[in-house]
Amino acid sequence: MNLFDDFFEEYQDNDNDNAIPVRVPKRYIRDGQDPFEYYYEEQFQMRFRFSKLVVRNTLLPLIRHSLEKINNRGLSVPPVLQLLLTLRFYATGNFQMVDGDLRGISQATTSLTIKRVSIAIAEHLQEFIHFPNTPNGQRANIMAFHNIRGFPSVAGCVDGTHIPIKNPGGNNDEVFRNRKGQFSLNVQVIAGPKLEILNIVVRHPGSTHDSVIFNRSSARIEFEQRQVLGLLLGDSAYACRPYLLTPLLNIENNQERRYNQSHKTTRNVVERCFGKWKRRFPCLSRTLRNKLETSQIIIIICATAVLHNIGIFLNDDIPFDEDIPPEPQEDIVVRQNHFLGLEFRRYFIRQHF
Repeated sequence: MNLFDDFFEEYQDNDNDNAIPVRVPKRYIRDGQDPFEYYYEEQFQMRFRFSKLVVRNTLLPLIRHSLEKINNRGLSVPPVLQLLLTLRFYATGNFQMVDGDLRGISQATTSLTIKRVSIAIAEHLQEFIHFPNTPNGQRANIMAFHNIRGFPSVAGCVDGTHIPIKNPGGNNDEVFRNRKGQFSLNVQVIAGPKLEILNIVVRHPGSTHDSVIFNRSSARIEFEQRQVLGLLLGDSAYACRPYLLTPLLNIENNQERRYNQSHKTTRNVVERCFGKWKRRFPCLSRTLRNKLETSQIIIIICATAVLHNIGIFLNDDIPFDEDIPPEPQEDIVVRQNHFLGLEFRRYFIRQHF
């Protein structure tokens, strides 16, 4: 044995004597079959648009009874996985991406599951989307609007938003083409001060004007018959009425300027509502390719509106921003204003501004 061999043998012996044992951390293998276990909280929220707590304790108990099978035939998809599959579709609008994230489920099963879960959620529309039921609740709603920019007696802000759809085909397909040249549904929403949806109308093609939808809606009857305390605010596409105030197009004095400024800031609630709704559920900004003739698109829109309100009521905000395109601005088409509506607006401005 040469000099170098003696040196390295002695070095290794000394090194082993002084070595400090190192504890190798145990690897934590997450269960890929359980999204609650596999994804961290922020990853889960990004994919399913709600926190784990809300999905487990609120959404699943709400619809579980509608998703459970009444017999043991076949290999059924558990209700929790049906719900997550549907929420993932709402977050993407893409069947292929859903299939990739939740493996082992065919596209046909995915489509049927989304329809089934959407119906189960949409059945709670009247429970979660409505004006306050009591006079005290309505007055609290009015006060919350007043705190935004000092506009008195506001019960809600009304506007329409276009949900893109694929060409439905058939003889009436062109009625779904809006003024931007895209196929869509024009959805009317009345928004509350917390950006919640108080009323929704989902049945009109994209070519239908906002004012026509309002004239056909039950909300118009409710306000005309004073079933709801307060006023509506709308843009210049609506006719000015004693219960629906629109902005002034020609300002003549400081009172009218203050009125317009307060009106614009307060009415912005409905635009922000659209932004928050579509940011949580990007499928509403992308082209929905579900079947229109079977009302699947209408059911999906109603279901996401219910979930939007649940998220607001539970303060369950998504902790990130999606790249949602801005709401397209409608061309201002002034409808024939009601004489009584114009007179009331003048009186209202003199009294409050």
